[in-house]
Amino acid sequence: MEDEKRFLPIGTVVILKGGKRELMIMSYCIMPSGDVYDKTGKIDAQGKMFDYGACFYPEGMVTSDQLFAFNHDQIERICFKGYVTDNYKEISRVLNGGLEEMKKQQEKEAKEGQE
Repeated sequence: MEDEKRFLPIGTVVILKGGKRELMIMSYCIMPSGDVYDKTGKIDAQGKMFDYGACFYPEGMVTSDQLFAFNHDQIERICFKGYVTDNYKEISRVLNGGLEEMKKQQEKEAKEGQE
């Protein structure tokens, strides 16, 4: 997984580390407001941002309480890579670039807080 960039295409099917079910990526940079689950069950996600939002594969999101939130480093295996277009490449570039800027800003603020 180390060689894969964050923000795999929508429609990508993955298995998370320690997971048994396939999940299909359906959104990026989610900040859930309702119930969210990881492989251990319901998690407190209030105010947190996750790289991906996903649903079970192949059945999809049957009910609104079937949203799974996880970060890129939690992916164990990519089972199927979603559709790649020029639009996907552009959003991936923007999202990846934005993460680097956000990280730099957080590091700067942390450094200023130590002075």
